[in-house]
Amino acid sequence: MPVTTDFDMAQMRESAGHATQALKALAHEDRLLLLCQLSQEELCVSDLEQQLDIRQPSLSQQLGILRKQGLVETRREGKHIFYRIADEKIQEVLETLYVLYCQ
Repeated sequence: MPVTTDFDMAQMRESAGHATQALKALAHEDRLLLLCQLSQEELCVSDLEQQLDIRQPSLSQQLGILRKQGLVETRREGKHIFYRIADEKIQEVLETLYVLYCQ
């Protein structure tokens, strides 16, 4: 078993904190559904609302949480705001969850 140095442990602790935050975001059903949809394609708010049947203001609240945590990012096109996955690691987690639970 490899010996863990103090630096490695500090880095592991920091990484564990990031993983914990990501898992908390995934632990909410609406946020997980949003991330699953966004893992497939970039979508605007109205598309997400229609596809997932999540109504305002809950949709905006959940998207705000995901944005604050750095899991999604936005771009504006006219009056529409489009959301997409911002974190490659979350994309990989979502792909794994899809294989495990959605096939």
